[in-house]
Formats: sequence, C-alpha cells, structure tokens
Amino acid sequence: MSDDPGAARVSGPSAAHDVTADTHAHAGHSHGVTPEADGRKLALALALILGFMAVEVAVGILSHSLALLSDAAHMLTDAAALALSLLAVRLAARPARGPMTFGFKRSEILSAQFNGATLLVLALLIIYEGITRLVTPPAVAGTAVLVVALTGIVVNLAATWTLSKANRQSMNVEGAYQHSLTDLIAFIVTAIAGAVIIATGFRRADGIASLVVAAVMLRAAYQLLKASGRVFLEAAPEGLDPDAIGRALISEPGVSEVHDLHVWEITSGFPALSAHVLVGTENDCHAARRHLEAVLHDEFEIEHTTLQVDHEGGELLNIELPEQRGRSTR
Repeated sequence: MSDDPGAARVSGPSAAHDVTADTHAHAGHSHGVTPEADGRKLALALALILGFMAVEVAVGILSHSLALLSDAAHMLTDAAALALSLLAVRLAARPARGPMTFGFKRSEILSAQFNGATLLVLALLIIYEGITRLVTPPAVAGTAVLVVALTGIVVNLAATWTLSKANRQSMNVEGAYQHSLTDLIAFIVTAIAGAVIIATGFRRADGIASLVVAAVMLRAAYQLLKASGRVFLEAAPEGLDPDAIGRALISEPGVSEVHDLHVWEITSGFPALSAHVLVGTENDCHAARRHLEAVLHDEFEIEHTTLQVDHEGGELLNIELPEQRGRSTR
C-alpha cells in the first residue's frame, strides 16, 4: 500500500463506469494530419507574416501609429513563435534515444509556453504605451493606418486559415494559431480606428485600438500558459477524470483495489497512466493486466500505461542487506 497523499485510491464494491464524451474528445489523435504537413503550413504562415511585417513597420513609423507598430511587434513575436514551432515539430518527431526516453516530445509544450509568455509581455507593454497615448494623443495618419490594416486583414486571414488546417490538438500549433488569430483581430480593430480618425479626427482611437489588441493578447496568453503549465505540473489532461478512471478499473471482475493511480500528459494528445492494482488470489495477474490495458485503451483512449498487478493479501517478502546481516550476528 502507498501512503502517497497525491495518489488516487479506489477500493470497495464495484462501481459503474463514468466515462464522459469529453474524455473521448480529449484523448483522440488527429487523423490525416502529419508533422510534415504541419511544418509546411507553419512555413507558409511564417513567410506571409515576415513579408507583411516589414511593410507594417515602415508605414507605422511614417504614420506615427502605435496600433500599427504594436501589431508589428506582435507580428515579430508571431514570426519567432512560428519559427520556434517549426523547430519544435521537427524535434518532437525525433525518436527516443539515450537519456531522452520520450524523445523531444515536450519541446512542443516549451514552444507553447514561450508563445504565451511573449504574448503576455507584449500585451503589458502595449497597455502602458496605449494609456500614455490616451493621455497625450499624437498625430496619426488615418489613411495610412486604414490601408495597411485592410491589407493586414487579408494577409493574416490567409495565415490564420492555413494554420487552422493544421493539427491544433498540438499545443505547439495551437500557440502559433493563437498568435495569428490575435493579429487578425488586431488588424480589424486597427482598421476601425483608422476609419474613425479619418471620419472624425478623433486621435485617441489609435490608443483605444491598442488597448483592445492588448486585451485579446492577454486572453490568448492566459490560455496558453494555463494549458502548458498543466502539462509541466503533470496534472491530469483536460477531459480525463482520474476518479472516473479509478471507478472504471475497480468495477472490472476480479479487481479488489486500485491505488497509486496517476494520470498525466507527456505532450499534446499523449496521455499516460500508472497504477497499482490488486486482484483476487484466484485471478491471473497477467490476464488482468492485459484486460485493464484494453479497458483504458477502449474507454479512455490511453495507450501509454504502466500497471503493477498483484494478488491481494499474502505475506510480505523482507530482504535483508549484507551489512544488516553482519550487524544482527554481533
């Protein structure tokens, strides 16, 4: 028996299965999407972002538009995020070797956390500068802002659509997608600000647009940091309830107790489970293990499992080390 307070323990009479539809949705793997295809989509989106970013920086400086410059800075992080995502996809595809027993699969989670952190930092910087411009609004060339923003909508719509076709179950790809999506929203808001400046001369519209962009960035940053943080803290994946899994295992014939049950996620879409299972003295431990592995695969779509199956009761085997034997004979 384990005294680990963080481990789940299930014992007692049989309980009914408690598997929800969310469980199946979470643990499912993508179909028809390969890392190579994801890499091509990321590369195309990166080319679109880099090309337009250069134009946006130039026009933002000439027009004194914070909304354009702030979004250009965001696009710079998009480019870095996409490049890092490309690297992460290639690293994650490497086979396990040497001390890297799971390969580099968690490089995707590192990439997602980087994406979230850069979004957070940029959002805070933009909030500071946006408030400053609300207090003292500079002259802004509304026509230039509007033209560039409309062009940016087209470019980022293409990039976002491209990434939406990739495997967004991968937290790495989802991070790149969120960067591109917030850019698209930012350009829409910036276009509105440019139109307001042209129509009314209200220069503070640029600062207000920047604050809206920052709010969108903060939301995306929170989601990415929360999701990647759960993986690094080895929390149970979203949609997988350890208590429900424990009840499902204990309800199987011959199983008397399940403890030290741990469920975590190696990387996006790669849940793992370990548990200590006790079965009746008349049961075959190996057959019980194979059956429970099938239950975990079929009911919860968990393929990577480590189950220690023992018979309940019985005497404990005491192993005496050589140095202990020497002391006992004195």
